Amino acid sequence: MDKDLRYPIGPFVVPDMITEEQLLAWIHDIAELPSQLRQAVEGLNEQQLNTPYREGGWTIRQVVHHLADSHMNSYIRFKLALTEDTPTIKPYDEGRWAEMPDARELPLEPSLQLLEGLHERWATVLRSLGEDQLHRTFIHPESGQTIRLERNIGIYAWHGKHHTAHITSLRERNAW
Repeated sequence: MDKDLRYPIGPFVVPDMITEEQLLAWIHDIAELPSQLRQAVEGLNEQQLNTPYREGGWTIRQVVHHLADSHMNSYIRFKLALTEDTPTIKPYDEGRWAEMPDARELPLEPSLQLLEGLHERWATVLRSLGEDQLHRTFIHPESGQTIRLERNIGIYAWHGKHHTAHITSLRERNAW
């Protein structure tokens, strides 16, 4: 059976109980994403950056810019949930954002630098959260779900690894 290229590390699975150790591991993953992503794209040429990670998927360039877009939105959602009572967040059309000129054409460096600064700030905020803050929530209007910050930390730790694996698995398949 062929591996599902959409989910090279599998889908995100919420643990039955989110422990302090699990949270610390997720926060570590968020803090380390920028360096892992930079390493994953190191040495790729323009043709490789413009190669989709799977048929019908985004190019490596679009994946990197998507991570910057997505994680900026998530950081803002965290800050809203920490400073407002169960805010309804603003969704965005990630597919349409990935088709914009900055995602299709821009070199990677602006998004890599953005992720470095953003993740430094994000990890600092996450490390400071107490139990009450980890239980704060926001509402996602598309799903109608109320999402706890502690769960969302896991989602974004997974999200960074998920998209980095899109790149590294493509490199492996193509022997780049």
